[in-house]
Amino acid sequence: MIKDKVVIITGASSGIGEATAKKLAHDGAKVVLGARNTDKLSKIANEITEAGGQAVYQKTDVTKREDSQKLVDFAKDKFGHVDVIYLNAGVMPNSPLSELRVEDWDLMIDVNLKGVLYGIAAILPEFRKQHSGQIIATSSVAGIKAYPGGAVYGATKWGVKDLMEVLRMECAQNNEHIRTSVIYPAAVHSNLTSHIPDKKVAQGEAEVRAQTELSADKVANVVAFAIDTPEDTTVNEFTVGPADQAW
Repeated sequence: MIKDKVVIITGASSGIGEATAKKLAHDGAKVVLGARNTDKLSKIANEITEAGGQAVYQKTDVTKREDSQKLVDFAKDKFGHVDVIYLNAGVMPNSPLSELRVEDWDLMIDVNLKGVLYGIAAILPEFRKQHSGQIIATSSVAGIKAYPGGAVYGATKWGVKDLMEVLRMECAQNNEHIRTSVIYPAAVHSNLTSHIPDKKVAQGEAEVRAQTELSADKVANVVAFAIDTPEDTTVNEFTVGPADQAW
């Protein structure tokens, strides 16, 4: 059941995060939005409240551990507790390893992997204390399949896959009633591709997406399904993409 659940969403200022916030708020959830762009967050929160939903937001840089903790504290201050955290923030400045774009490597590790870890570190004590909760993370099909130009991005997303699987197992071993789900999106409309610095890699991504691309709201529906499953049930992995993409 989604209605009245308090859901934190990182990377909520665009793409999958924005679509998920609007979908869950429409279904009755109280959404707490986190991202760096407060202008976009404000606009999204206003749209949700004007449509009759409940949304608040806070500027959040997931590469800073204290920001993740502040976001959880903010959610608790506003709504008293947290039911779900959706760790969705991500970046994808892909390039061949031979270009040695080490700064981009560091950024992907900081956002895509450490950002998820910091979110878990902030929420897990709360969920253990209340003996319930759900942690959802966005990985990628790059987290289950390798491809040229995506080595570091893929490594971070493979890392999220392993991290969330072990988290599921440990929570189950401890009988903590904490559910986990990982989303592996294929070609989905977002701003991820706009930051690819390598022209050849960017062209390849553009060609794939020009042929077939899924709207972000389709992934939002999957997130909603994961949340709406019975409280004693975990659906741990969802791979979602266009039916006509050979991912």
